[in-house]
Amino acid sequence: MCLILLALDTHPDYALVLAANRDEFYDRPTAAAAFWKDAPAVLAGRDLRAGGTWLGMDRRGRLAAVTNYRQGRRETVAPRSRGHLVAGYLTGELDARTCIARVERADPQLYNGFNLLVGDARGLHYLSNRQGRTRALAPGVYGLSNHLLDSPWPKVTAGKSGLTAILSATGAELVAELFLLLADRQQAADELLPVTGVSPEWERLLSAAFIATPEYGTRSSTVILLRRDRRALFVERSFGPGGIPGDEVRYEVELEP
Repeated sequence: MCLILLALDTHPDYALVLAANRDEFYDRPTAAAAFWKDAPAVLAGRDLRAGGTWLGMDRRGRLAAVTNYRQGRRETVAPRSRGHLVAGYLTGELDARTCIARVERADPQLYNGFNLLVGDARGLHYLSNRQGRTRALAPGVYGLSNHLLDSPWPKVTAGKSGLTAILSATGAELVAELFLLLADRQQAADELLPVTGVSPEWERLLSAAFIATPEYGTRSSTVILLRRDRRALFVERSFGPGGIPGDEVRYEVELEP
């Protein structure tokens, strides 16, 4: 997952508005979002190589997402996949504060660099194992890519501005506007690119909200709306090499207490 835009308690109808792109190599096997057979309350895509997920929610409206932390050099493979942080929260019974505190206390070498969001419409908690402290999010608009929360990378800054501008919309109009934000292929000017240790060519490619190359790119775009009346909408669009559109899945969920 390489771009997450969210608005917490800033919309009259929606307690949480979330739009996210997952960027990954196209040859990594993936299952589209669905309710899991081995955890029927969990709605998420699935990494078929490691078994975890990058983004999901459950029938109570609990939500979690993870992005990797880009630091240029290739890290040695850690003992645990970052996707299990998301799956562990969604399949477990710990509240968000306890869950993320437990992750914070864990050996940071268990996982490669990550950013983790867990919680629900009443409150979200953020942790990066490259920063080392948890943060409870106040109401507002946030952006997360492959650095720390709200790092001023061009696509994060543009995404937050774009999200703020469309928060007067609702229903199908809001969903359409969110997917337009996620579909932006505009690359940043060279002088605005972050320096993360990859080549300038890759910095340029990765600066777009939507990435499309023959080998690596945006595999899925997801919109999640948690209504104040305890209903949720989950829409995921999948893409193939070069950004070719694939399937769309859509779930409307009456949230449990």
